Amino acid sequence: MAESKSKFEAVREWVSEHKLRTVGCLWLSGIAGSIAYNWSQPGMKTSVRIIHARLHAQALTLAALAGAAAVEYFEHKTVGQTDRYAKFLPVDTYSHKD
Repeated sequence: MAESKSKFEAVREWVSEHKLRTVGCLWLSGIAGSIAYNWSQPGMKTSVRIIHARLHAQALTLAALAGAAAVEYFEHKTVGQTDRYAKFLPVDTYSHKD
């Protein structure tokens, strides 16, 4: 149980760090899967297949963006802002007292 939780935590942390990459990968896999599914359907024009694939990818993208927003909201509520952005702030190399 502890091992699966640590894997889940690792995945959650990676998604938290790479939100846009996650949305892009989900979109790409969604459009590839939709094209593969639509190509297996006989009697459908190519333009209709492409339109369906685009619509499916748009729905997946909206779902992924909503998920990323939920992750961002959850992190904002649970993790302090100073802890979250501390790794992006430079070390005090400049003294403001001078």
